[in-house]
Amino acid sequence: MKSINIFGLLLLCIIANAQTEKNVDHQSLLWTRYFNQLTINDKWSVHTEFDNRVFINPFEDNLFLIRMHGRYKINKNIDLGAGVSYFSVATQVPESTNDFRTPEYRIQQDISWKHDYGNFTTHQRFQVEERFIHNADKTGLLPGTTFTWRFRYRLQGEYSFWQKEKQYLKAIVYDELMINAGQSIVKNTFDQNRIYAAMQYGINKNIALELGYLNSFQQRASGVDYFDRDIIRFTFYHKIKLTQKHKTFTN
Repeated sequence: MKSINIFGLLLLCIIANAQTEKNVDHQSLLWTRYFNQLTINDKWSVHTEFDNRVFINPFEDNLFLIRMHGRYKINKNIDLGAGVSYFSVATQVPESTNDFRTPEYRIQQDISWKHDYGNFTTHQRFQVEERFIHNADKTGLLPGTTFTWRFRYRLQGEYSFWQKEKQYLKAIVYDELMINAGQSIVKNTFDQNRIYAAMQYGINKNIALELGYLNSFQQRASGVDYFDRDIIRFTFYHKIKLTQKHKTFTN
């Protein structure tokens, strides 16, 4: 019941935001990601991601990121995570490219929990990010950084079509809402909403492939300008175990 109440409140925020006047910039992107899960033991694991994002039309770099976080499993349904990320942002508008990249450093903490209902599983995640964005203008980097908070809530469902020995095929859908906070946030408390649908195929116990479509609707600092992004996302999952006990992928 609490999960339904939380999701209902977030949905009201989205509806209220949808009623404001908007200038929408439509974009198409391709995200490719390598996701490594190093399992240390039954309780601890380390997850590492390398993610490259590009605009499709026109073809331009968007950003590159490296993310690493450790995870602790409280029980079979609940786990905690904390880590750091580095972002190198080329541009957010492909028609306007820069001769420099803007760095961003993030610290993150999250809690996730799941429930199994036969072949169907629900995942929920609440994540907090502390973001340090290097100051910049249209000509180059400036001294100092700007600090903001971001709060993320994701509701995800997975349906397993079949599983045979060490192979499987499942569908994934989720909705994630992101909210900004901090002294520099004036008109874009709502950051973005992401809707995602994908198919994931487990080739063997260590490797899985995922292909999906993600729609990101993001408010910019002006409060009236938005990005509406159609994104094709491909992920290569790779598990390395220091123990022999089988674990499933999480992301």
